[in-house]
Amino acid sequence: MKNQIKIFIYLLLMIFTLFVVQNSPRAKTIFVDDLNDGKAGSGSAFDPFRDLQNAIEVAKDCDTIIIHPGVYLSHPQDYVEKLCGNCENHQTEVKASRGFYIHNKTLSLIGKDPKITVLITQAGYGVLFESSFGSLIKNLKVTGGKRDPDGNATDAGIVAKYSSVTITNVEIVENTHQIDGVVVGIGGIFGRENSELIIIGNLIMDNGWDGIALYRGATAYIADNVISKGRGAGIGITWDAVATVYRNRISEYWKGIGTFGDSKAVVRNNLVSGNLGWGIIATGTSFLDASNNVIYNNGNCGFAVWSKDVVGRCANNIISKNGWRKEWVCPCVGIWMAEENKNFEISYNDVWNNQEGNYKDMPDLAGKYGNISKDPEFEKDKNFELKKDSPLIDSGNPLLTDPDGTVSDIGLYGGPNFRKTN
Repeated sequence: MKNQIKIFIYLLLMIFTLFVVQNSPRAKTIFVDDLNDGKAGSGSAFDPFRDLQNAIEVAKDCDTIIIHPGVYLSHPQDYVEKLCGNCENHQTEVKASRGFYIHNKTLSLIGKDPKITVLITQAGYGVLFESSFGSLIKNLKVTGGKRDPDGNATDAGIVAKYSSVTITNVEIVENTHQIDGVVVGIGGIFGRENSELIIIGNLIMDNGWDGIALYRGATAYIADNVISKGRGAGIGITWDAVATVYRNRISEYWKGIGTFGDSKAVVRNNLVSGNLGWGIIATGTSFLDASNNVIYNNGNCGFAVWSKDVVGRCANNIISKNGWRKEWVCPCVGIWMAEENKNFEISYNDVWNNQEGNYKDMPDLAGKYGNISKDPEFEKDKNFELKKDSPLIDSGNPLLTDPDGTVSDIGLYGGPNFRKTN
């Protein structure tokens, strides 16, 4: 009798499972091509949709949209939001515009290659994900944004609100439109309210504002991106946002990487060079753990602690040759401690050859806490790789070991988050 009951229950479970599988929505693959033949298309491989936004609207939750090589224009719409991403009062109405809009569904948008699959957004929020969890955008170029007149609008090529999105091999470039009287422009990737972002291997270049910015509860893993030639900050982590920032190349912005407000960030193995103001800064009540970065040839200071309430660590960094332009946002030195701070560790760095001194408003730490001041001896034309006899080899914080288990080197090629790519 007991065996019969077990068999009966087993059969019921099988029937239930089959019912669920057979009646659950199945993800589909939808195709888009800019054939420009006057037809709408059905979305199949042989009869693709001609309009990308139409494909987005027709797609069901968890569908994949394959975007063939071509140029795709959005149909910009007014977009009024009740919450402001970067206002002192979060509950501030903002008037913006949106281009491609993914709302209340999970979608994968996959192009062929960003060089030949181009989205021209014609809007402030170029590609907007809202209440979209588990989405993906890949192998596309996002360009041609149009700045909104409302200076509170967080305009960017890609904007995520209440969403989780993976962004990889996307070129967010040439979103340069400006409006007279509005200081801010169009950024690269902006994470808004409670969004969770994975941002890997993208090119963010020639845009009109921050490369990557996180606001209001956003979290992000930001790795292996090139962020160059823009205004604002290369990466700004603000309000209560949280980020891990690994192996990025940030250059030719007003400022490099910054933690603001009550944000938290781990910043490792980044090259921050050629920016007009600071390289890396921590301010407000933020937490910053910055290690194994090269902070080189920035216009003012290399590294700054701008508040007595900041907590964190600056370790294993090379901070060199900063201070080549007139003082603007900080002194032209290696490390500046704007206010006395006993909660921020500065150890095992090579701070060397900065224009107006290596340290300001703090003791000279050369020879203390593992800090040194020596020529790092870079290999010529090898992207800040150290020579084999460099004084920075095995000279880092012993708690941050290299992948082979030895004491970490100082600079880009040391520490636990270094990855050899060749």
